[in-house]
Order: sequence, then structure tokens, then C-alpha cells
Amino acid sequence: MSTLSEKVDLKNLSPSELERFISSFGKERYRSIQILRWLYQKGVHSIEEMTNLAKPFRQQLSQVCAVSTMDTLQIEEARDGTKKFLFQLEDGNRIESVLIPEKKRLTLCLSTQVGCALGCRFCLTGKSGWKRDLKTSEILNQILSVRETLADRTSITNIVLMGMGEPLANYENTLKAIELMIYPDAFKFSSRRVTLSTAGLLPELEKLAKEKIHFSLAISLNASDEETRNHLMPINHRYPSKKILTLCRNFPLRPRTRITFEYVMLDGVNDSSQDAKRLMRILQGIPCKINLIPLNEAPGIPFKRPSEEKVKRFQEILMEGEFTAIVRISKGTEISAACGQLHAHRIGSGLES
Repeated sequence: MSTLSEKVDLKNLSPSELERFISSFGKERYRSIQILRWLYQKGVHSIEEMTNLAKPFRQQLSQVCAVSTMDTLQIEEARDGTKKFLFQLEDGNRIESVLIPEKKRLTLCLSTQVGCALGCRFCLTGKSGWKRDLKTSEILNQILSVRETLADRTSITNIVLMGMGEPLANYENTLKAIELMIYPDAFKFSSRRVTLSTAGLLPELEKLAKEKIHFSLAISLNASDEETRNHLMPINHRYPSKKILTLCRNFPLRPRTRITFEYVMLDGVNDSSQDAKRLMRILQGIPCKINLIPLNEAPGIPFKRPSEEKVKRFQEILMEGEFTAIVRISKGTEISAACGQLHAHRIGSGLES
């Protein structure tokens, strides 16, 4: 008999991969659809629970397959209802996800890596460095684990891949996970409600532009000039924002869709009126909207949050230039669940895992 580590985790297979795998047993295509529904709509923990599969077939699958799950170590809830989930992976590494309640939606922020290699100076995730990529199953199990804590399993409306890690640095696993998020027989999220956020890995963005993507794209920009972005985001030395924006200007977007540019506002660094005007110039010709994110201050981040007056003036300049500019209200700050604050503490120790 195969050991667990040698078995095929069904959640690591795309719909087409699962179909081919099931056909190798001489089974019909619709059996793979049944399995997808058991895994992602009903959220079963074992093959034995898939009761519309014949018992001999379930036993056969169980010999070579597994249905992975994820251990929830801790759930913290902020006053505003934001919840942060700490998960432990099979190898002992830990990751965090954040559930954000808003008036008309419930957004789940997912991690795609253990740690991060990019080292953006306003973000805590990269402080402990990069450890490894998450498997497709580990990305998806965050959704399943959080969903199990909710009274209404259909209440999660939006998925954002902007937790721990750089999604495009884990390209294959991330895109496979997104395919399952929007697949009609899997999670069946609306493609417009799944957003991938990237710091701008140019080769992967170029690859993405050649594929028919069925999700929303967000670029973490955070500066209106190369010098400032070099200082804040070391990846800009390799992939300058000018090249990223040229690609964005020609990116094959679906009708009525726009690229979102995320702009973390840092007091005295990138929040001046001149910055706002320069931002308008460099984004000209790109169908876009801008999310302004006043910094969530935290120990270890060497910047301050701008005043509300500065943030408002910055937004006004953009709006006067006919850009859509939204100020994102920080949520979950007292449990370190806000943007850039995820770093998977050990429970009760204050030490990073």
C-alpha cells in the first residue's frame, strides 16, 4: 500500500488533469465532475464520503489518492469583524489568511507562499524571508477551512490573492488554484470576484498576457517614480515600473474590465500632490482604478501613516484628473490582519515560525 506522502492529492489536480487521471481507471468523464463537486462544493475530507461513487472504485482510489486538509491553529477576530486564520501545513510551516466583512461582500485574502522573497520595505511578510511555494491544494484548503467556520457556506463572495507571498512567483500552482476557484463544478466563484495581486514580475506578466485570464489583475505600484519604487520595492531594480506600465497599457483585458493599481501611502515618501500628479501621468492610457491604502503602522515597518488630509487631497487630485480612486479603510489592524501585516507568528510566543 502507498504511504500518504506517495499518494496523489486530488486537490493538486486541475479539472483536465483530474479527468485524465480518472480515465486511467477506465471511468467516464462525469466521474471527475462528481469528485470536483465532492471536494469543493461539499468539502468532504475523504474519498469514502463520495457516496455516489461505487464502493469498489472508492477503495481503488483510496489506495493511490488522498484528500488533504489543513490544520487551523488559531482564529483571531477584530472589533470590526475581520478574522485572521493561522494554519499549519504538513511540514510544520505556517501561513495566514484573512476574512474581511464589508457591507455587500465577504472577502477572503489568501496566501500563495510561506513567507516572501521580495522584501518590500512596508510589508512584514518578507521579514522572515521566503521558505517555499504553496501547493495548489494548500491555496485551496485555505478557502475550505475558512468556509467550514461559517454558518453559510456560500457567504464568501470575493477572493483576493494578496496574503503572504507573491502569487506570480508561484505561477503554475496559483493559476491552477484560480482555475478551480472559478470552475463551474468546483468552487464556481464569479471570475470578476477573484483578484490576483502582484508586485510586477515582468516575465510572468508577459506570460499571463498571452493567456486568456478569467480573473481580475491588481498591480502593487506604490510609487510614481522609479527612484522611490526602487527604495520601497527592491524588485523594481529588476523589473522597473516603466516596463510594467508599458505592458499594462497593452494588456488584453476583457470588455468592461480594468487593472487595479494598489498604492500604499507612506507619510513624506509618496503622498505629496506632486506624486499624485505624476501618478496620473504615468497611468495615462491604461484602463484602471487606483486603490489608495494608507499604511497600517506596525513594529518593524520604518514608515508612518499619512494624515487624513493628505490622503483626501491625494484622492481629490486623482479624481479631478478623471481617475477612479478609492481609499481603502484598514481593517483588522489590532490583530495584525491588515495589508502587509501577515507574518505567521507562533501562538503565544511572538516568534516567527
